[in-house]
Amino acid sequence: MSRLRNVFTFGGPDGGVNRWRRLAGMSVGLVYLFSPVTDLLSGSVTGPKAYAEVAALLAFVATYVATALSPRSEGERGPWTLPLLGATALMSAIFPLLFGGGWLALPIYVTVVISMALPPRAAVAGIVVMAAVVFGDGMLIDADETTIWLLVLQVVTLGILFMTVRNTRTLNTELREAQGEVARLAAGEERLRIARDLHDLLGHSLSLIVLKSELAGRFFEQGSAKAGDEIRDIESVARLALQEVREAVTGYRQRGLTEELDNARAALSAASVTVTVRTSGTPLPDALDGLFGWAVREGVTNVMRHAKASRCDITVTCEDGVASLSVADNGRNAGPYIPGSGLTGLTERVEAAGGTVRSGPQPDSAPGFQLRIDVPYPRPTSPAVPASSPPSSQPVPDPPQPSRP
Repeated sequence: MSRLRNVFTFGGPDGGVNRWRRLAGMSVGLVYLFSPVTDLLSGSVTGPKAYAEVAALLAFVATYVATALSPRSEGERGPWTLPLLGATALMSAIFPLLFGGGWLALPIYVTVVISMALPPRAAVAGIVVMAAVVFGDGMLIDADETTIWLLVLQVVTLGILFMTVRNTRTLNTELREAQGEVARLAAGEERLRIARDLHDLLGHSLSLIVLKSELAGRFFEQGSAKAGDEIRDIESVARLALQEVREAVTGYRQRGLTEELDNARAALSAASVTVTVRTSGTPLPDALDGLFGWAVREGVTNVMRHAKASRCDITVTCEDGVASLSVADNGRNAGPYIPGSGLTGLTERVEAAGGTVRSGPQPDSAPGFQLRIDVPYPRPTSPAVPASSPPSSQPVPDPPQPSRP
């Protein structure tokens, strides 16, 4: 994120609009030229000196306006900004010596430009220099001391004020950039979520549809009435998949472990795979229930599509602050193991919850494949038991004993 180097703009994406706004804002500040303009209009200055003052006044206003308008857009410093600023500062130092005390206000304009255009340290140094110019020129031309100190005070206060304005605009610009970046990241994360959900949902549902379609074809060839049952199951699975896809896109899909275990039993049984589900320990925390549901869906989908197994064991434990899930089969996978996009998405989900994923051949060299995830979770704290109880004169009854079957 680039830091704003020049903040002469007043908003708006178009550079031309910004320049007109800058010009309108600067025209208000031309009130400090009241004294030299009054001298010219009142006729107190005549002859060649009047022409010289008019030329000097026009030259100063031209360089000042050109300096302020030199950047084309917000966050950009024009190539002529610093040269024009130097020329404007030089004129603000020389003209009071040539034309008198009415021109001592010129350094105020330079102070405003310096405060808005230069980095903070350089701006502070420029303000000090302009204050010194006002004081030095005022003393050289023997101006009123009260006027000199008043102008010095204006240089310092306006310089600090416009530095604050510049910093505020810088922060606002950076805030807008940060908000844009957050929006882009949120959009990317949402696209990634939808991609993961669709892969997991459609991978499982389409695998089941393919399996049941094969069964329906076999039953049809045999003239069995079971073909109709399988076709009705295909319709049911397709409708459910369509509903789940819609819910995933809108972000409302909540996958519970119990629901996914039931779906796993039905899907694997249809694929002639013997399913064994074991659970132990305390119930899963709500935050992990949906995550383990995703994991069961991904593991069962892989068993159906790739394993060619006859048995699948699903084990869920939640003990000692660690929740674990294992999906193991006795299939035979040919070739080296390469994780797919489904396992990659599951790994991202588990790692976001602080857990780990292990997937690959069985660890004990047995045939088959195992998917295991381990996720720590905070165990509920027991209420504190006081170290001692105050003495009491009332007898304490014995707690009720549980009845035995």
